[in-house]
Amino acid sequence: MNEQTQEPEPSVEITTRRIILSDGTEAATQTIGPAPGHDNLGDIVICHGTPWTSRMWLPHARELGRSHRVLLWDMPGYGESIAEAALPVDLVTQGRRLAELMTVWNVQFPQVIAHDIGGAVALGAHLFGGSEFASLYLLDIVTLPPWGSPFFRLVADNESVFTSLPPQLHRALVTEYIAGAGGARLERSWAEILAEPWCTVAGQAAFYHQIASLRPEHTEPIARGLGEVRCPVRIGWGAEDPWIPFGQAEQLAQRLPGTADITSFRAAGHLVPVESPQELSDDLAAWLGSALISPTQINAT
Repeated sequence: MNEQTQEPEPSVEITTRRIILSDGTEAATQTIGPAPGHDNLGDIVICHGTPWTSRMWLPHARELGRSHRVLLWDMPGYGESIAEAALPVDLVTQGRRLAELMTVWNVQFPQVIAHDIGGAVALGAHLFGGSEFASLYLLDIVTLPPWGSPFFRLVADNESVFTSLPPQLHRALVTEYIAGAGGARLERSWAEILAEPWCTVAGQAAFYHQIASLRPEHTEPIARGLGEVRCPVRIGWGAEDPWIPFGQAEQLAQRLPGTADITSFRAAGHLVPVESPQELSDDLAAWLGSALISPTQINAT
């Protein structure tokens, strides 16, 4: 495990760490905060989606890191965790990795923020990996059917063909694919930033491999187990999400135990963290403040 400490701004420190997991894969992680002189109000774990990385969450993580310890990871096969050789990146495996990573981090009852497939990964670790959370904030998550586009099926059937695309064509395809997830608020610069990790030789192969590995049957047990979630949940959703319609937020709330409030981000698409950053920041602050709950309370539910 290699560690390196940086100071991107005077008040918040980031520690990067590459962790080798028990299956031999390596996960690039970052720990942020709390700021000097501030108490830790609780650990927060952030799980990114696809085809992006924890990079999209850094502005929010830095803000939350002033009064929390925030832990981020690039799932193996994504971002700084892209390997030269193909490795298993299906949702079941990533859920097991998150459960193991939480043990390595020595975090107990964190508040978890999960986006897109990160929601399925976090729910998998919780429902089937024994990970206990203080709360869950689920943002435009991939869990309920239907999900997966015709493009997913095309890649799954022709992975080697896509991996062999000329680099310039591949870059254009990835950038447009990411841009298509957003609404009118998505800045072109963010689409380009989020596409960048996929535009190396290893990144190009990893991009199509992870798409081909994502299968709806892997979320079916999670969808069936939603009634067994053991922590408070809040749902956030882009009102104009072109990938997963807002109606899924309402279906998700109905399947969860208790009452799961829904926040709709007006005019935002699937990339709320960069399309509506202030609105999301305000909602996260309100949720994290209201969802503080002790382990004894959780065990009693």
